[in-house]
Amino acid sequence: MSDYRIETKCIQSGYEPGNGEARVLPIYQSTTFRYTSSEQMGRLFDLEESGYFYTRLQNPTNDAVAAKICDLEGGYAGMLTSSGQAANFYAIMNIAEQGDHIVCASALYGGTYNLYAHTIKKMGVDATFVDPDCSEEELEAAFRENTKAVFGESIANPALVVLDFQKFASAAHRHEVPFIVDNTFATPINCRPFEWGADIVTHSTTKYMDGHAACVGGAIIDSGNFDWNAHADKFPGLTTPDKTYHGIVYTEKFGKGAYITKATAQLMRDLGSIQAPQNAFLLNIGLETLHLRVPRHCENALKVAKYLKGHDKVAWVSYPSLEGDKYYDLAQKYMPNGTCGVLTFGLKGGREAAVEMMDKLKMVAIVTHVADARSCVLHPASHTHRQMNEQELKEAGVQPDLIRFSVGIENAEDIIADVEQALK
Repeated sequence: MSDYRIETKCIQSGYEPGNGEARVLPIYQSTTFRYTSSEQMGRLFDLEESGYFYTRLQNPTNDAVAAKICDLEGGYAGMLTSSGQAANFYAIMNIAEQGDHIVCASALYGGTYNLYAHTIKKMGVDATFVDPDCSEEELEAAFRENTKAVFGESIANPALVVLDFQKFASAAHRHEVPFIVDNTFATPINCRPFEWGADIVTHSTTKYMDGHAACVGGAIIDSGNFDWNAHADKFPGLTTPDKTYHGIVYTEKFGKGAYITKATAQLMRDLGSIQAPQNAFLLNIGLETLHLRVPRHCENALKVAKYLKGHDKVAWVSYPSLEGDKYYDLAQKYMPNGTCGVLTFGLKGGREAAVEMMDKLKMVAIVTHVADARSCVLHPASHTHRQMNEQELKEAGVQPDLIRFSVGIENAEDIIADVEQALK
């Protein structure tokens, strides 16, 4: 579908029914797939033939949805995972192992920060966190001989830092490692990281892609642009024989598909964080309206941001599409059509006032979620980032009074009216 515009891809990519087949993507609600030949089944297990034999590795419903997201991002190959956390875990551990190191922008979702700062450290992979606004020299100093990847979020959750793609991509490529971007908040509707030097993109499809808070999921998309063989010594998992598959060398056998094939055949096989076909089906329904919903989220968020900025009880507002915002210029460069539907703000009464105001909202709900059709709020320091200490909160761009406001696609005046009565 590469010749079509993104709006058409949202609807048409991934699944193309044949004559007499279901018009809507079917749910292949089956753990296993039947074959009449033992030999053919053996070839599937040896990766000598493509096909389906067990849903933990691949499922037709999931593959169709992954192909759609891949097309939206302009990638080469993709896979679904059970969550965005699983996607970010696999994205790193597919190329890093004990004794390795990664460089991360410090403004991250709290769960991702913990994953990289603590969990993978127990597995022997260290992470160095750098301020996304750091100088090129400071970024350069974060690299080591054993660095295997650079990671950042296109729009940080909840700090709303807009990543300078070119700065981070250039540093990654100077050190011969891939640049991985979590593009959850911007979505491919507003930002296409591959066009700015990213090599791999991840998503929490739970957010705007699903759009209705109906199903948890994740995705990994590979651009196919990073030359693993050119840096073979750095990435032995892809460039040397895998004894669990009779000595297959992924880059030799699968070419540009090596990264996703390895993640599927090896990590998904052993760790099993597969997305349920039912969830993939619901995700696909969400994707079909992504191009309609995202602009409305952005339109509403900008109206709310302007309202809050002019309110005498509001101390500060952060929204990258708001003129005068610290990241406005970067947003205009990388996401000229809009950023996301999430904004943050603080009240003059501080943390206590923030909590009190949130408790008085009526339509806007307090939920541990973000980026769906319904407006919702969260106090990250008390909720999603509660496990961080004060220094970690500061590095992640989470102020104690910060309210994360995910602006939905309701009527903007109704959203503002609810905020107004809560502030009163």
